[in-house]
Amino acid sequence: MTNNDAAVEAAGSSGAGGSKQQTKLEITEKVRVLCLHGYRQNGDAFKNKLGSFRKFASKYAEFVFITAPHVAAALESAAEPVPEQRSWWANKDDGTFKGTNRGGPAFGFQESLRCVEEAWRTQGPFQGLLGFSQGACFVGLICGLAKKKLTSIRPEFAVLASGFLSGSLVHMSAYEEPISIPTLHIYGQTDEIIPKQMSESLAAQFKNVEVLEHSGGHYFPATAQQKQTFINFFQDRLQEYLEHQELQQSGNASFVDEDGGGSDANDAEVATMTADLDESD
Repeated sequence: MTNNDAAVEAAGSSGAGGSKQQTKLEITEKVRVLCLHGYRQNGDAFKNKLGSFRKFASKYAEFVFITAPHVAAALESAAEPVPEQRSWWANKDDGTFKGTNRGGPAFGFQESLRCVEEAWRTQGPFQGLLGFSQGACFVGLICGLAKKKLTSIRPEFAVLASGFLSGSLVHMSAYEEPISIPTLHIYGQTDEIIPKQMSESLAAQFKNVEVLEHSGGHYFPATAQQKQTFINFFQDRLQEYLEHQELQQSGNASFVDEDGGGSDANDAEVATMTADLDESD
């Protein structure tokens, strides 16, 4: 990341005005968020759909979009699959996916997990995850796996829109422990694909939860009505990130000072010994 020193200075400034003064300082750093699209979407399509949302949060966050490695099964058995329609995994024996399906498989999940881990490693650093629908389900699973140290991904926060708990049997262990990272859960009151009760069940797996409920259906809302919620969430995440960076730099500085002090003392001791030797001659 760039301009880190200036950003840390902005976050750590103190004196008259307190926190009010800090919010007026120019932001020169952003948190970076890895984004996972929904079923039958792809990274580019998801990025385009989130244009207004990205504009709202652009002062505080940078968003990177990746595409699932699997082509989704055709909508009709006689039809050909559409390469642009992607899937993170299939939870039905016919190779399709349905969020409400329970007790099914998770065909292709491990390959998709490796794909996200590779993006996290090579396109990072990242601080957060964002997902929509199947992507939000995936984000929830990754957070659970990270809690148990079963993935190399270590999200510090997450945004989950129209999310739900996976019904695949192999995923049940990911929900065994409550997750403490800050999360924003977004869902619609009239969502017929993922009813809001399913999104509420996912939110219940987290301890530090903020909910944005809208009056619509299965989509990622980004109107003026939701703008301030997005701004506040990412502003808080950036503040936490900068404070963490400042603590790390302070710790490193203290370590260097201690080493430097020891070196000066050794130099003085050597100089004294040298002077004594000169006098004895």
